[in-house]
Amino acid sequence: MLFSQSFYSSKLLNFMATLVKQLKLQIPAGKAVPAPPLGPALGQAGVNIGEFVNQFNAATQDQMGNIVSTVVNVYDDRTFDFVLKTPPVASLIFKAAGVKGGSGRPNVKKAGSITDAQLTEIAEIKMPDLNVHDVDAAKKIVAGSCRSMGIEIKD
Repeated sequence: MLFSQSFYSSKLLNFMATLVKQLKLQIPAGKAVPAPPLGPALGQAGVNIGEFVNQFNAATQDQMGNIVSTVVNVYDDRTFDFVLKTPPVASLIFKAAGVKGGSGRPNVKKAGSITDAQLTEIAEIKMPDLNVHDVDAAKKIVAGSCRSMGIEIKD
């Protein structure tokens, strides 16, 4: 099989370098800065912090205002790549309910509420990252998160 030169030089198909470290981070979209806590975490892994910040901010410019879960793969030749995942369920629920945090006593005191339509929307957003095959199963997972945070689901 013949491949082009760009195939061999592609960062995604890095055959020569082996994976050394994998970092799982939650970073505000489009607002990554080299300051703590991001800078030290990347620096300890040997990642060029400035290069990561520039690439991440460019890739997440359209998701501004959300927190983005990110998996950073670091290779032995100090190169890296990253995979962007969907925002955490908790941040999507808080945003939909219009609250800053959950309830300290979720069964007694409710922190807020969301509608069934908002629940469906959150479940559809999270579908790629959840281990489910249909929206109803994803809705059950998100509803469980709502219950544990003291967020009511109204029909």
